[in-house]
Amino acid sequence: MTSIDITGDSERISGGSTGDPVGPGPRIAVRLFAGAAAEFGADATTVQAATVQDAVDALLAGASAEAARVIDRSSFLINAVACPDRTRALADGDRMDVLPPFAGG
Repeated sequence: MTSIDITGDSERISGGSTGDPVGPGPRIAVRLFAGAAAEFGADATTVQAATVQDAVDALLAGASAEAARVIDRSSFLINAVACPDRTRALADGDRMDVLPPFAGG
């Protein structure tokens, strides 16, 4: 598995090893699927974020325009449960799955 660690304003690609993210909020594991993984060049990352929107913002920081478009259109699962509320608080150890639209949806 390839992961991308988002630390501050920079990104670091690593071969399955996650570093210590920098920033406020709990440490959140993020899994990227399909088009999101393709645009980021990785299928996992770790961010520090207090809410789902904070996690989205961390993913979008420094992302390409196409990666941002994919993330903006994606659905999110928190700990395997659909989460349409981007204001939902996150806790240390939560996992967020990023599911882009499938089949052009």
